[in-house]
Amino acid sequence: MPTVHLILGVLVLGLFVAASALGAWRWYRVESSSAFWLLLRTGQVALVAQAALGGVLLATGHRGYDDLHLVYGLLPLAVSFVAEQLRVAAADTVLDARGLDSAKAVGKLPGAEQRSVVVAIVRRELGVMTLAALTITGLVVRAAFVSSAV
Repeated sequence: MPTVHLILGVLVLGLFVAASALGAWRWYRVESSSAFWLLLRTGQVALVAQAALGGVLLATGHRGYDDLHLVYGLLPLAVSFVAEQLRVAAADTVLDARGLDSAKAVGKLPGAEQRSVVVAIVRRELGVMTLAALTITGLVVRAAFVSSAV
């Protein structure tokens, strides 16, 4: 089972590296990307599976890791959760910055301004989740190094 944990860890790392790179590129170019969201969500699912498998290994007494491995292994879940909360708040932040009360107020704007608001919201969401993916990438790398040091 530790081999499966290792393989899944490499998969998680690859997914988050790819999501970070694609997200940064699309954010820079101010373009939306369904591929980014697919990579990110797949990475998040793999991350949860990785943590669950780590929990099973811990429960069965496997001790091929340092306690820091647990910290660096669980922090990505917390980062992902906090990032999702920030992503949800992105629309409110953009609307508040433009003095708009709600999404209905956006509907009353001329077409070009509506598009501008939507692009700003999508870009902010993409930026938040790209930074989270990059942070998770670093934490996963650190977890791997702490684990291999034992």
